[in-house]
Amino acid sequence: MFQFFSVNKNLIMPPQSEIKRYLGYKKSDLVDDITQKEINCCIDEIVQVAAPNSVYENFPLELFQKNKIKFADVEFSSADLYSNLIGFSSTDKPCTKIVLLAATIGVQVDFLIRRYQQKDCVKAAIMQAVAASFIEEYVDLLNKKIKDDANILGEKTRARFSPGFGDVSLQLQKDFFRILPCSKIGLTLMDTLIMAPEKSVTAFIGIQEN
Repeated sequence: MFQFFSVNKNLIMPPQSEIKRYLGYKKSDLVDDITQKEINCCIDEIVQVAAPNSVYENFPLELFQKNKIKFADVEFSSADLYSNLIGFSSTDKPCTKIVLLAATIGVQVDFLIRRYQQKDCVKAAIMQAVAASFIEEYVDLLNKKIKDDANILGEKTRARFSPGFGDVSLQLQKDFFRILPCSKIGLTLMDTLIMAPEKSVTAFIGIQEN
């Protein structure tokens, strides 16, 4: 059964350090007062319009030689994801389940960014950074929910892994949208494999039995 997850958007607080990183600052760099004021303003505006929502489900997982991964009716090869699912230490066991998740913070955030792109390119860049941090923080909360549920069952989760990262083909986006009811959270996939709304995430999370 598909599971949906949402939170009070006022509880999503993107870390200032992540916003700075998206803006190209180094950890040691200080943000001037004017930029900090703009960052705080962008956070407030995004919180007003954001509509965080997500859907996820786990599936039995099979791992074969030559980096082959199989779940549901999907079968593909990826050395990077395979390594993640097999484990990196001697105490890790191969994952036996895999979670597919899709999350978004809503189309209104895209509209807000595009509006500023037409009249204020500096603020648009800050808005992009804040929105990117906002969706990542929301997915971290979803990730924690999945991890906590796994822990209750005596299981462990691996770090999430998104299509397009490493050698995991972006073409797998099509399987996410075919398997998960992404339309129910207002999420669509364009022919270019870019998601709409743009500030959205899909990811795998491996689950290991203890």
